[in-house]
Amino acid sequence: MQGSRPARIGEEIRQELADLLARDVRDPGIGFVTVTHVKVSADLQVARAYYTTLGDEAARRTTAKALERAKPFLRQRIAARVGLRRAPELAFQYDESIAREERIESLLQEIRQAPASAPGGDADVAAPKPADPQPAGEGRPDPAPRDE
Repeated sequence: MQGSRPARIGEEIRQELADLLARDVRDPGIGFVTVTHVKVSADLQVARAYYTTLGDEAARRTTAKALERAKPFLRQRIAARVGLRRAPELAFQYDESIAREERIESLLQEIRQAPASAPGGDADVAAPKPADPQPAGEGRPDPAPRDE
């Protein structure tokens, strides 16, 4: 089995949304938008599209308003392209995971650049010393001979 039907439909809707936003939507409020993923409800009635966009908070709000204006057009086109009996309602939600990933990466970068003598640095943690390696079979007693 390839996966659940809502997941397959969600991926197909994601591809179509990305294509429609790039080629057919002429709203100047929609800047550079990337549809990261689409979750479709089990009954295929609602599709929640997660997206990211370039720019600051004002650009993000402008894009969100433009996507709301484009919903009827997008839903109509998705119904024709995906071939569902009833096109799902679209809901757009900004994908916060990209911002969280960037924040975590910047924190990790700060930790890497911190001097080792600083509190909480690598000098505070003693690395365990590896045990002396022994060749296989050495250090083990020979099994006792069996009486036959």
